[in-house]
Amino acid sequence: MSYADSLLAGGERITLRVRQHWLAIVLDARYGILAVVASIVLLILGSGIDPTGLAGTFRQLVGLVTAVLFVLGVAQIALMIANWMTEEYLVTNRRVLKVEGLLNKHSADSSLEKINDAVLDQNVFGRIFHYGDLDILTASNEHVDKYRMLAGAVAFKIEMLNQKHELEVEQMRPLMTPPLRAMSPAPAMPVDTAMSKPTQPAAPGSAAPGSAAPQARTMTPAEVTQTLAGLADLRDRGAITPQEFEAKKADLLGRL
Repeated sequence: MSYADSLLAGGERITLRVRQHWLAIVLDARYGILAVVASIVLLILGSGIDPTGLAGTFRQLVGLVTAVLFVLGVAQIALMIANWMTEEYLVTNRRVLKVEGLLNKHSADSSLEKINDAVLDQNVFGRIFHYGDLDILTASNEHVDKYRMLAGAVAFKIEMLNQKHELEVEQMRPLMTPPLRAMSPAPAMPVDTAMSKPTQPAAPGSAAPGSAAPQARTMTPAEVTQTLAGLADLRDRGAITPQEFEAKKADLLGRL
């Protein structure tokens, strides 16, 4: 696992991982390359010097300078290659991340939701070899993340914009989804058993098997009027059906 992978938060996933273009090694190691070339030239020229007398001493000096230039040049090229291999540029589903440094690590990131714009510059060689410079502007418009000689810069920018769009859609999804109460049918309000099952007046002289016939309590006109008013309110609010109201009304009028 690379150092960049250890910086990922829970639920964060990498969608694109790139590095600088290999030409960046040539640009950064230009002094080392010149030193190696110079050492080769000195080696060729020094091979023709007479090894006797002062010429021999000069040849030894040239040979020493050649060796130093060659070693320093190769060391600088190797260091630039190592730095290039440890640099990573990532697009995740939450941010854009840049990690640099061989021993001392440096990381910088920009949240996708705070990115306002991305400026891509490609010269002629960049279009030919598929690299470019990408400047990412955050919401403050003051902090700019610079990605130099980025390999596949166009694909990197497109992937960054795609992930930014998906993040915005994901954040808006709860607002676009109707509430659960609107999706599920409203639960029916409980209705009193005495209201849902109106009492049928018992026929004179009839009784239920094994028990005496129930006898309805006589009510005053004021009690009947008050009870009917409450039932009418329940009917208007949808707690009981009109049929249940009429059945209960007939039962109450029979108690006068």
